[in-house]
Amino acid sequence: MSASGVTVFRGERVVTPEGTRAAAVVVRDGRIEGIHATVDVPKDAQVVELGRDALLPGIVDSHAHINEPGRTDWEGFATATAAAAAGGITTVVDMPLNSIPATTSLAALRTKAEAASGQCAIDYGLWGGVIPGNANELQAMVDAGAPGFKCFLVHSGVDEFPAATRDVLDAAMPILTKAGVPLLVHAELTDHEPPFAGDVRAYASYLASRPAAWEVDAIRMMIDLCRKHRGPVHIVHLSAADALDDIAKAKAEGLPFTVETCPHYLTFTSEEIEAGATHFKCAPPIREAANRERLWDAVKSGLIDLVVSDHSPCTPALKKLEAGDFSGAWGGIAGLQLSVSAVWTGMRAHGLGLDALVDRMAHRTAKLAGLSGRKGAIRPGLDADFVVFAPEARFKVAPEDIRHRHRLTPYAGRELEGRVMRTYLRGQRIFDATEGLTGPRIGQWLPRG
Repeated sequence: MSASGVTVFRGERVVTPEGTRAAAVVVRDGRIEGIHATVDVPKDAQVVELGRDALLPGIVDSHAHINEPGRTDWEGFATATAAAAAGGITTVVDMPLNSIPATTSLAALRTKAEAASGQCAIDYGLWGGVIPGNANELQAMVDAGAPGFKCFLVHSGVDEFPAATRDVLDAAMPILTKAGVPLLVHAELTDHEPPFAGDVRAYASYLASRPAAWEVDAIRMMIDLCRKHRGPVHIVHLSAADALDDIAKAKAEGLPFTVETCPHYLTFTSEEIEAGATHFKCAPPIREAANRERLWDAVKSGLIDLVVSDHSPCTPALKKLEAGDFSGAWGGIAGLQLSVSAVWTGMRAHGLGLDALVDRMAHRTAKLAGLSGRKGAIRPGLDADFVVFAPEARFKVAPEDIRHRHRLTPYAGRELEGRVMRTYLRGQRIFDATEGLTGPRIGQWLPRG
């Protein structure tokens, strides 16, 4: 930062809400002061020349499992936010599980905020959770800054975050509706989870164990509850394209109903997953190639509102790679650092441009998390969170470059397009592709205002 507190970012491809164009972005004291076609550089201003690299707003990832405190051996704020910064993400919103305690009470929210303080390379928010018996905690958590609440309709995988029944949601949703915050839903629903059948090393066996009908049934129930309570409902990590027709009807009806999908559902296909490759296991599962293309159609049309990482890592031992056991392996994809490049690779292949990348991964995610007044766009008055991005650059994912706590990821060895060259948080450079993380960890908790 210059002595005057002013920095000018000047480039040929600046992605703004009005389109991508040559522009000079003036930053003063961490905020965007103005955007100009040309600008007289103030005396003592620092000038950052971007050339042909694109300038994007910092990416907002509204779905990541950081797991601290309690399961910090799986991931933690220091490592997760370093990986995020390297991937162009300047704000992350942490899910209420798999930390211990789960973020389902005011005390637990304060515990997590304290655990994160001083560790984070980027800014962060903290979702709360809805579980049986915690309705009396929800308003207090809203007042303390939780921007919304997550629930599961099936077993979450960890006992401290039990599934919410329809009765539980009927009690919680009026509180959330009155507060104006969204309910985020892991949308799989079944009366009976059958025992795992077939070859435990075959991905087809795992895929059959979590059919698309689970997602369809869950989404239909949530549409009905959204209609009843008239509060915002957001479906997380949609994998089943069979649910898209119901989602389209809910939106056409005018319900406050939104949906996200994830890079792994847009990148991988069930047909390519080899026997024993348990690092591909997630829930809901990665489905067939034809399903993936239907998801892409919905991303292109805007029916799918946003794309987020659903970074959900664990220790390598819990993936049971040596046995290749899909029945017992933890289900979650590690991909926070790579999500922007993975999505951009698919977007280029499907005829989408940088404006779509920013819309689905910054603008709309910031809106979901209640951060549109600070994040998600290059616009005067917002935080000067930027990604200097080389859209045409290609690179092969090397495990040694991964900054997550554990380097096991299905993206390893895959060639991706679009490289993050530098990342800025509130005008300060926090990552450089050559130098790595730069400067102190200045990330702040962003409670809902």
